[in-house]
This record gives sequence, structure tokens and C-alpha cells, in this order.
Amino acid sequence: MQLPFFFEEDLSPQTSNIILNEETSKHCVQVLRMKEGEQLQLTDGKGNLFTSTIINADKKNCEVKIQQTKCEKHGNKNISIAISLLKNPSRFEWFLEKATEIGITEIIPLLCKHTERAHFRFDRMKNILVAAMLQSRQVWLPVLHEPVSFQKLIDSSADRQKFIAYCGEGEKKIVKDISLQKNIQILIGPEGDFDKEEINLALQNNYLPVSLGETRLRTETAGIVAATLLVNV
Repeated sequence: MQLPFFFEEDLSPQTSNIILNEETSKHCVQVLRMKEGEQLQLTDGKGNLFTSTIINADKKNCEVKIQQTKCEKHGNKNISIAISLLKNPSRFEWFLEKATEIGITEIIPLLCKHTERAHFRFDRMKNILVAAMLQSRQVWLPVLHEPVSFQKLIDSSADRQKFIAYCGEGEKKIVKDISLQKNIQILIGPEGDFDKEEINLALQNNYLPVSLGETRLRTETAGIVAATLLVNV
């Protein structure tokens, strides 16, 4: 049987005893009715997995002792998805959840010319990532950025393999036919697609046009298809 699994952001592999935050303490002691001597697992979202034993079952300040620490590698690719915000925030939240389960490294909310501006609640969005990480029992939390303009993203793009997926005409590569490198970024546009000037700007900055399939996809669906293809190719 798998041990209960929780997120504690500020952990260190050198730590021996930890006071869990109030929310986690309450879940352990009041909800799961865990007692002293029982074990659980913690992650910091940075690849570390801590197997711990409860030594003080306090419902507000539960204290655990770390028995074993394991560091897991993230994988052989760092995958960044820059995706437009959506008018319906629940659809963007669905994307965040599924992209985390798939194993994406970085998510950049994108503000494009056709983006219908939506209020971005960073804390809520991060909590969705944390919940998805724990549900899928992973130890790496995707890096989530504040929304950034299309122009600023292009200007600050790092030295990585860069793709753009859009609906317009033109020659496009099939993702599964591309030899992928270690650091990858893909741009996913808003409802209504990228503006022509945005597409041209991306192409001028060495973004390779790619196809995600024969059908026209919603933004959040395109993001998940891209995530699946890039993680598994």
C-alpha cells in the first residue's frame, strides 16, 4: 500500500525533523487520523522524495522525522510550453492539471494579440499544479511563470529548440519526425490563433512551424497534444 504523499516547499535533504504546515498537519491527523509512528512521504517539487515518520501527531504542527531521502532525475528533456491564457479560466486550469500529470517542465502563460484577457490568480494556478503533481505521485513541480507578452517571450527566448503551432497555411514539420534536443519550447496560440505578425516574428527568431494533427484543436487541447508528443517522442 502506498504511503500518504504531501508537498512541502521549503525542505532540505540535510533536514532531519520537519514541522508540517498547518494544512498538511490537519490532513494527516484529522482527516487521515494518522498517529505517531506511522509513515508518510513528502516532496519539495524539486526532485526530492522524503520518507518520514510522525513523531508528534499535532493537528496544527505535526512533526515528522525523515528516515530516507531519494532524489529522482526529471527525465532527458526540459519541455517548456508557452500557451495563451483563455477567456474561460477553468479550461486553462484543466490544461495545467493535465500538463503536470504528463510531466511538463515549465509553463508560461502567454498574452497574444487575440488573447481575451483573463484574471490570472497565480496562487490558485500553482495549487492546481501541486495537486496534480501529488495525484500523479511525481516529485517535480512544473515551473509556473506570471503571464508574459508574446513580444517579451520572443525577446527573452533562451538557447533552446523552439517550435510554434498555429492553424494558418504553410509548410510544417510533424513533431514525431523531428530529432528532439534536451531543451525545448513550444508556442500555443489563443482562440482565433496567433496574429500573422506574431507568426512572422516567431519564424524570424528561429521558431520551427509544427503540426499537431489534421484537426483544428482548442487551445488547451493543443497544449495537451503538444505535451504528450514532446514528452513521449
